[in-house]
Amino acid sequence: MGAAIPSRDTAAEQVRALMLRKEGIEAELEAQFTILNAHNCTMQTPLVDEEGFPRADIDIYAVRHARVRIIELRNDHKAVMDDILKGLQGVYNPDLVLNTPATADVAANASGLQPFARVDGVAPGSPAATAGLIREDLILAFGSLTRASFSSNSLQPLATLVATQENQEISVKVLRSGQEIVELTFVPRKGWGGRGLLGCHIVPHST
Repeated sequence: MGAAIPSRDTAAEQVRALMLRKEGIEAELEAQFTILNAHNCTMQTPLVDEEGFPRADIDIYAVRHARVRIIELRNDHKAVMDDILKGLQGVYNPDLVLNTPATADVAANASGLQPFARVDGVAPGSPAATAGLIREDLILAFGSLTRASFSSNSLQPLATLVATQENQEISVKVLRSGQEIVELTFVPRKGWGGRGLLGCHIVPHST
């Protein structure tokens, strides 16, 4: 008998658990940086004076411990983000986890992709504008997501993916003017001056 394939519900539970772990790591990272800030230190601040002696104005042990922990947490954060991405593929497109030839062909051949969303607006100065997205672009692939990733007329999988990829690059393929396939790189981020992480309005699209 072949290996059992995890259900979409099971995959979703795993992703939720990973998201909680991600939030826990981020909270501890913030706490460790608070320790550094309390000593007016960064990850690069020297801990010895000009003569090479340990500085007496800071708690060197606390700063060193915080720095080591931050490095560990950053590595843990990267690992859990990778696991979340893999988990999302299982939730929204189980075929990607199986690496079936048909799925591989679609991923490798851009002409086999079908648009699943349309750009209805792009805010000036937003991450979407910086990436080069323009109104009426049709989205063919957004990171690991393709048309097969959406079982209903909802773009929730896209919103979930963006939320997990804040400040990280996402490759996006769009169909422009009905004939040109353009590859863009997004970096979702807060604080760009407007709402959301992308700064664009995307609506479902059906052919």
